[in-house]
Amino acid sequence: MGSSPIVVSGSSGTRNRPNNKSKNDPCVSSSGFVYLLVSFVVLGSIAGIYVRFMMTPNVHASNSSIGCKEDDEGSWSIGVFYGDSPFSLKPIEDMNIWRDKKAAWPVANPVITCASASVAGFSSNFVADPFLYVKGDVFYLFFETKNSITMQGDIGVARSTDKGASWEQLGIALDEDWHLSYPYVFEYNDNIYMLPEGRAKGQLRLYRAVNFPMKWTLEKIIMKKPLVDSFIIPHDGKYWLFGSDHSGIGAQYNAQLEIWYSRSPFGPWRPHKKNPIYNTDKSMGARNGGRPFFFDGRLYRVGQDDGETYGRRVRLFKIEVLTTDRFEEVEVPTGLKESIKGRNAWNGARSHHLDVQRLSSGEWVGVMDGDRVSSGDASRRFHLGCASVLGVASLVILFGVLLGAVKGLVPLSWWPHNVGKRSDASLDWERSSLFYSRMRLFCSHLNRASSSLRATIKPNSCSGSLVLTLIFLVTVVLMCTGVNYIYGGSGAHEAYPLHGQYSQFTLLTMTYDARIWNLKMYVNHYSRCSSVREIVVVWNKGQPPELSEFDSAVPVRIRVEERNSLNNRFKVDPSIKTRAVLELDDDIMMPCDDVERGFKVWREHPERIVGFYPRLANGSPLKYRAEKHARKHNGYNMILTGAAFMDTKMAFEMYWSKEAAPGREVVDNLFNCEDVLLNFLYANASSSNTVEYVKPAWAIDTSKFTGVAISKNTQIHYGLRSSCLQKFSEMYGSITNRKSEFNRRMDGWDV
Repeated sequence: MGSSPIVVSGSSGTRNRPNNKSKNDPCVSSSGFVYLLVSFVVLGSIAGIYVRFMMTPNVHASNSSIGCKEDDEGSWSIGVFYGDSPFSLKPIEDMNIWRDKKAAWPVANPVITCASASVAGFSSNFVADPFLYVKGDVFYLFFETKNSITMQGDIGVARSTDKGASWEQLGIALDEDWHLSYPYVFEYNDNIYMLPEGRAKGQLRLYRAVNFPMKWTLEKIIMKKPLVDSFIIPHDGKYWLFGSDHSGIGAQYNAQLEIWYSRSPFGPWRPHKKNPIYNTDKSMGARNGGRPFFFDGRLYRVGQDDGETYGRRVRLFKIEVLTTDRFEEVEVPTGLKESIKGRNAWNGARSHHLDVQRLSSGEWVGVMDGDRVSSGDASRRFHLGCASVLGVASLVILFGVLLGAVKGLVPLSWWPHNVGKRSDASLDWERSSLFYSRMRLFCSHLNRASSSLRATIKPNSCSGSLVLTLIFLVTVVLMCTGVNYIYGGSGAHEAYPLHGQYSQFTLLTMTYDARIWNLKMYVNHYSRCSSVREIVVVWNKGQPPELSEFDSAVPVRIRVEERNSLNNRFKVDPSIKTRAVLELDDDIMMPCDDVERGFKVWREHPERIVGFYPRLANGSPLKYRAEKHARKHNGYNMILTGAAFMDTKMAFEMYWSKEAAPGREVVDNLFNCEDVLLNFLYANASSSNTVEYVKPAWAIDTSKFTGVAISKNTQIHYGLRSSCLQKFSEMYGSITNRKSEFNRRMDGWDV
């Protein structure tokens, strides 16, 4: 009796075994595996090339190894502003403040960043909520700094003795076991107090300086409420406390304002009869955004607009009525001009805090924070990147189905009934589960649909090939998009600081009426680079365009010349307000990041010509040849000034000196070689290196698309320049012994 079932089972298993084998035959599935492997390699290579040549470096990461980590709260920095009134504030770069004329100044915002804080020894992801305390000629700046390790806010402090041009980081002034921000600092009865926001503690705590500015002690818990962004101000014989309480039921985050009053900053505090004064839309500016101030006898309150994103902008309100039972205020213009450089500007996306004070000189100074990205930008980019990657995976499978490398969109072998022996309970669940049955049915239909789709599109036909090409292109775009979202940072082309400081330069180009198309695209692109302050167009010939024709984020000035001469490129121009000038031909297009890298290198060597196109003049007789020749001989002794930074005073005065007159005459006669002449003049004036090379990630010559290149015949053009080399050598001495090698700097930007 025991042998019968064994025989039946064996015969049954023998009959079914070939089907199972064919189903799991590696030869059947190998094409799918090879296809997926090849897809991974191809798309990975494309992504690698995209990262290498197109993605912007993470500037903050290069500035500090211990701070400036990507943070969903943003990358806030702090800038300084000056004006004749609190309504006419201009950034510090417009005040033309210079600290050290041996470096590239004037000073530009931001003056304090996460990098400057982190380099000082306390790791910081961002700095925000700045409050000034002015003591004689010394500025003390208190601000929130988010610790990169604990991820909570501490109160940092910095000091400036040169009106905000440079700042010494003193360290952490206040550190508690909970998050701190909004360090409102004020003076009362010859003592200095700080009222920071610490709602995580559930208290409003007042601190007194026992050794200003670094040592503080708790003076009093003035209110057991988690008030946010509070300040205390005297007015009409009383002290008024403004703050927001978001702990109550129905309180709208960032949109509530309460007022309290007392006879002293220590209380007791009584609530305003109209509390909450505001409990409305986030964009109304109910949440405080800085220090209130008096101007012409009127009291003004700073609020923050959180409508579009947290901290989008500051709003200013004039308080018309402030009594124990009435409060009225009206919004007034701030007078602040928003940057239109977008993410390339340090405050291009948002700015939510302003502290303005009047100095003893009568001048007004303000400190403001700013960010180049909106709140939650890091998470948003990560989610979009993941969605792009999922899209890539779906398109890869679809592409494989159409090619026949993938047999079905959903392999049914993944389902439980194909994965081997299971318990009776599992079998009963599979039979009774409606969801399981419907999912199997749906996947079966999906697989049949993929087969019919392949039969309909017919990959071997012209239309099928077109569909496959389109799918491939979309897949590549999605792949690059996903990589950019996840690893590419915010997409900003940020400025590179030198010793924690920023500056600006003037962009100068020379052109004429046949190149208007180039010029408009040029202005639109480069005006949005972070460090560009002004664009000067040297107009050599024809009718100049109207300024209204340009889409520019910075002022554009057209300097019309009386005669068509290449010497006009280096004419002394007292209207230029920066020490640095970037001479850049209007037919050269490169990323703003390349421009910013070049500017940083020039700031390190302001006595040199720093540019993007190296040349090596050598041989006997001297010959002018392209970059390929320079790389073959591993060195260069000239930089094309059609794409180079230089000192406007040094370069232009040298070019128009009496000694350079014979060289300028050669330039006019040949209508060529103005940059060759400047290289010789620099070399003649110094015994050290006078040229420096920075390799651009990529550069496009737009004149190739318009047919308006100045030098159309390269052979003739190089021949003229070789002739210039020989003439200038006789006039100013040889430069053949001035060769600089590639890849000799530590930054790796001269490879």
